[in-house]
Amino acid sequence: MEIAYEAVRLFTEQGVQATSGEDIAKAAGISPRTLWRYFPSKEQCVRPLLTRELDRIARRLVELPADRQLVSAIEDDFPAGGEGPDAEGLAALRGLIRLTRSEPTILAVWLQVHHEAEAVFADVIAERLGLPRDSLEVRVRASMINGALRTASEDWALSQLSEGVAASSAHQDMARRAMRIAAEGLGC
Repeated sequence: MEIAYEAVRLFTEQGVQATSGEDIAKAAGISPRTLWRYFPSKEQCVRPLLTRELDRIARRLVELPADRQLVSAIEDDFPAGGEGPDAEGLAALRGLIRLTRSEPTILAVWLQVHHEAEAVFADVIAERLGLPRDSLEVRVRASMINGALRTASEDWALSQLSEGVAASSAHQDMARRAMRIAAEGLGC
């Protein structure tokens, strides 16, 4: 995670193109060789920051009792007892999501992470509905969850909210609201 924080800091301060993998390694206190062992590109250094929340939500969905609707995993339980990111993590996540607006390579990582999360959502939905994972019904529902969470995070990151507890609460509220919208369906 320290590598991800340093990558975001450097990308934000000097831009993605002007930041080298060696710069990130030096800032994180590791050798370039170690960096390249774990990440195939400098842009991929931010993946741990992007996947942390999605992984946590996916775990919640997998663990949710069958008698509870998926939306309640976020509606009622998001986040429980300090599971969410700390202030540093929120600030870095916010900065990173903001970078997706101007840095196509960071946007590509953001979309790749969400694409991978959508497959997990599809597995959960397929099991609950007793349908094949690749059925249209399952895939549309998985993309609705994924799209709701992605859009909520983007709206939160682009908002003018202050940092710290208020930002954390706003991020949670945005995710809840997005999941309610997804649960309502098109409704138009």
